[in-house]
Amino acid sequence: MAGDGDEGTPTNHPKRKTRRKLSKAPEKNVWKPGQSGNPKGRPKGVRNKFGEAFLEAIHNDFQEHGEAAIIKARTEKPVEYLKVCASLLPKDVNINVNPLEEMTNDQLLERIRALDAEISGIIGEGGTDGGTSAPGSDEPPTQLPSVH
Repeated sequence: MAGDGDEGTPTNHPKRKTRRKLSKAPEKNVWKPGQSGNPKGRPKGVRNKFGEAFLEAIHNDFQEHGEAAIIKARTEKPVEYLKVCASLLPKDVNINVNPLEEMTNDQLLERIRALDAEISGIIGEGGTDGGTSAPGSDEPPTQLPSVH
């Protein structure tokens, strides 16, 4: 066997798995198109029964031990306590704070005048206002532009 290239390679290695020939899949599906394997389907309410029973058990347990259990979890297992708190938060929080939406037109004009005075102090007499005032006027606009 020397020199044939298979030297040192065992033929029946204990860790090698033998390949089994897989049986052929049936030519046609067992179910015809539109036919279900469970013709009567899932009985109504089965999916919710467990959830309702579980929530009722949790509710009853919380009524009896709730506050004490929360305090114990917070003091003895703060990491798990925070995980539970975080899991109760919504996954997607969209906070849109725009104080201008809450302001009246008079309040907006007052704010514009205050900003104009502040900007005028920075850019001086020869500066421009970005085209918000009437041409040749140093006054801020007296009317808000319409928003479309």
